[in-house]
Amino acid sequence: MRIAYLCKRQYMSYDVIADRYARLYEQPRQLALRGHEVLGLCLSYRSTQARDEWHPASPGRLRWIGLTPGHAGGLRYPHQALRLLRAFAPDVVVGASDALLIILSRWLAGRLKKPLVIDLYDNFESFGLTRVPGVRRLYRQALRHAHGISCISPALVHYIQTTCQPAGLVIALESTINAGQFQPMDRTACRQQLGLPPSARLIGTAGALDVSRGIDTLYRAFYQLTEHNPDVYLVLAGRAGSPIPTHPRILYLGELPHDHIPAFFNALNIAIICIRDTAFGRYSFPQKAYEILACRIPLVAAALGSIGDLLKDAPHCLYRPDDDQDLARKIASQLNQPRPPGLPVPTWADQAEKLEGLLVRTLSIKY
Repeated sequence: MRIAYLCKRQYMSYDVIADRYARLYEQPRQLALRGHEVLGLCLSYRSTQARDEWHPASPGRLRWIGLTPGHAGGLRYPHQALRLLRAFAPDVVVGASDALLIILSRWLAGRLKKPLVIDLYDNFESFGLTRVPGVRRLYRQALRHAHGISCISPALVHYIQTTCQPAGLVIALESTINAGQFQPMDRTACRQQLGLPPSARLIGTAGALDVSRGIDTLYRAFYQLTEHNPDVYLVLAGRAGSPIPTHPRILYLGELPHDHIPAFFNALNIAIICIRDTAFGRYSFPQKAYEILACRIPLVAAALGSIGDLLKDAPHCLYRPDDDQDLARKIASQLNQPRPPGLPVPTWADQAEKLEGLLVRTLSIKY
C-alpha cells in the first residue's frame, strides 16, 4: 500500500521527525517495516526547521516531510499538503494527532477520492482546539464519515461509537513500546546514573506533572506516607504544569530525555500512574503503563478506564481516582510486599499489524 500519514510535528514536548518519538513516529515506521510505502507529513504549529528526509524502514520506504507555518501562519498548509499528496498518490490517507489535522485529513482524502482512516491517541474533544466555534462539529463529521478509526483505548472506542455513530470499523490500538526498549535493569546502577539516594525507598512518576492529571493526589498521599516512613522519597520527572511542593524528600529531575526513562522507572521501588476522572482521563491509556510493566516494577495506578481494565486482576495495583488516602494505602502495601503484575506487553510491531489490517479493510470499501 501507499499510505499518507498526517500529524502534527510537536508531540508531548518532542519533535516527531527529529526525535523519532512514540506513536506518531512508530505507526508510519512500523507500517513501512511491513513493506508499505509511507509518506509522513508533519505540520508544525510553531516556527521550526523544515525537513524532507528518508528514514530506514526496509523492506518498505519511509519519507518524512515537515512543513513550517511561515509568514502565512499555516494558512497554506491545506494546499501544500494537497500538492504533496497528489504527487505521492496514496491508496489511503491516515489523519492523526488533533482535531484540526483530522478535519484537514478528511478534506484531503475527499479531494483525492481515497479512503480515510483516523487515529485517536486521546479524546481530542477534551483538547482546547475543540472549543473553537465549528471545530467540534467538523471533527465529529470527519469521524462519522471515516472508513476506519483506531483509538487509544476500548473506552474511547465506545465513546466514539456512541457519540459519532461512525460508518467505518472502530478498533482499540493502545500506545506501547518497541521490543527491548524497556526491560529490567540494575536498580543500584540506575540510581547512580540519575543521582538518586542509593538505599532509600523511592516512589515516583514521569510525564505531565499537572493538577489536571491528578498529581496533587500523589502529593497528598506522599505527605501521609512521610509521617511513618522516613526513608520514602518522591521522585518526579517531566514537565511541571503545576507548582511542585518544596520538601526535602521530593526530588524533581526535570524533563529527562526519553532514553533515560527506562533507568528512571528501574530506579523506583514503586511507579505511580495518576489519572483523574475527567473527559481526558476516562478515555486515555498512558504509554508509561506498558513501559513500567516491561521493567517489571511494582506500580499503583488510578482504577479508571482502560488502565483499570488492564489491571483488573491486580486490585492491589489500583487506587480510587482522586482518593489520596486510598493511594497512600496502596503504595504502603506495595512497599511492604512488592507485587509487580506479570502482564504481557505488546510491541509497536504488534500494533502495526492491527493497524495494517484496518487499512486493508478500508481499501475494500467503495468510496
